[in-house]
Amino acid sequence: MSTAAVAPYRTRTRGREATTPRREPVVWRSWRPEAPIAREEEWHFREQGFVVLHELFGSEEVVRLKAEADRLREAPDALEADTVIREPESDSVRSIFAVHHQSPVFAALCAGTLLRGLAQWLLDDAVYIHQSRLNYKPGFDGRPFHWHSDFETWHAEDGMPAMRAVSISILLDDNTACNGPLMVIPGSHLSFVPCVGETPDRHFRQSLKEQRYGVPDPDVLGALARAHGIVPIVAAAGSVIVFDCNLLHASSGNISPFPRSNVFLVYNATSNRLSMPAGGTPPRPEFLAARRIVSIPQ
Repeated sequence: MSTAAVAPYRTRTRGREATTPRREPVVWRSWRPEAPIAREEEWHFREQGFVVLHELFGSEEVVRLKAEADRLREAPDALEADTVIREPESDSVRSIFAVHHQSPVFAALCAGTLLRGLAQWLLDDAVYIHQSRLNYKPGFDGRPFHWHSDFETWHAEDGMPAMRAVSISILLDDNTACNGPLMVIPGSHLSFVPCVGETPDRHFRQSLKEQRYGVPDPDVLGALARAHGIVPIVAAAGSVIVFDCNLLHASSGNISPFPRSNVFLVYNATSNRLSMPAGGTPPRPEFLAARRIVSIPQ
């Protein structure tokens, strides 16, 4: 299936739109024994919208990545100013974007065959980094991330045509039930959930701190949660969460004393390059949505 010239999914309108079935495949090729993922893992990703690869990275690599994440957070003035997002009610660093452009450590992580190869296999295409970021949740002070589908935002505000992208999150700390782990609604990736409200210009300045547009209707969220449940992803540092671009996910605040930091890498298929935003707003900046495509070698 080509992802070119696909009619947009309707969202960010004044009135409520109906939830629609997903048009694209979840996994873009048939499983074979030489695949970089086990058959059971591929099935779980395809049917549930995510899979956890436990402790894929060893302790030495986790220490190295964690040290780099801490270095970036502790010296934000050395980074591109717009890429550093702070908490809405404090000066704490909430997120750092475009880390693959600002850190050779994370650039190498993106280009490495382990994660890149998995993304290329799932999407059956050459890939590039659509977005990279570090999300921090310090002890006692980490704020929540509201329920959303990344694809809905990327479609409406960036012009991503189709659901042919995958997010890969590497856990740099143990993600426990207490420190605000990623929560997902399994199976929600099989439906497109539109959001109400025309997007204000430069909405990203607010949404990266606290999202108000691009948040699904509570009744729709409730129905999906009752039908499919909510899964908090609890896993040790070094584990990797692979999740579909359209999976509904969120995380609660961290009022525990235990910090939580994760790195997110978004791989998009080169055939799915961005066009004009479906929501009618100007495109968001490059650090949020890459338009200058640099393919990662296969």
